[in-house]
Amino acid sequence: MKTEKKENYAPLWDLNPLWNALTEDERGIVAQHVQVVHYAKNEIIHHDGEDSQYMWMLYHGKVRIYKKGIGQRQQIIRLLKPYDIFGYRACIANEPYNSSASAFEDCTVYRMERDYFTQLVRSNGQLCYNVMLMMAKDLAFSEIQTVNLTQKHIRGRLAESLLLLLKNYGFEEDGCTIAMLLPREDLANMSNMTTSNAIRTLSQFAQEGLIAINGRHIQILDEKALERISRLG
Repeated sequence: MKTEKKENYAPLWDLNPLWNALTEDERGIVAQHVQVVHYAKNEIIHHDGEDSQYMWMLYHGKVRIYKKGIGQRQQIIRLLKPYDIFGYRACIANEPYNSSASAFEDCTVYRMERDYFTQLVRSNGQLCYNVMLMMAKDLAFSEIQTVNLTQKHIRGRLAESLLLLLKNYGFEEDGCTIAMLLPREDLANMSNMTTSNAIRTLSQFAQEGLIAINGRHIQILDEKALERISRLG
């Protein structure tokens, strides 16, 4: 981890509309207290159970949010894209983080100390409402994911994960390759299955002409079929 002068980076309100509600004085507070921090691939940003000292916004790269379960097996809860905000719920609740965050690849994040963030939320009604909307959307996503990961069959779960990767990161320039190189183990951890089951199911999808696989590169050949498999579970 290393910090850098924030003057080299765009302010938060130019990147995420959450911060549009800030007054000029509040923007001055943010500009003074936000830090720019770099993390290397696989470096931990915060641990599950750690005191929630900061809220974070991803600037560049990809971050995984996960929890460890039985046997220390990881369950990936979310994969973040640039300008996503995380760690804010624990700050507002003044509780330890209830999950871990690590850099999936080299990444840059903005961080703000909890006290400054909660002060802004308490004093700015529109910002508070924006945070409530963000929290409501995150809660809805978590509820849907809970059902998907516990009630869908293996094929449905893996199709759901591929579609989620596509929604988050889009295609590469060829218009069919997901712009995310995800190890099979991480894909399995996203889908609540073993790595061997993830590899086997991916091979089945490839044999059925739904996807094409080239190492970690996955091409989507029949998105509608994957959506059908995900919907039927």
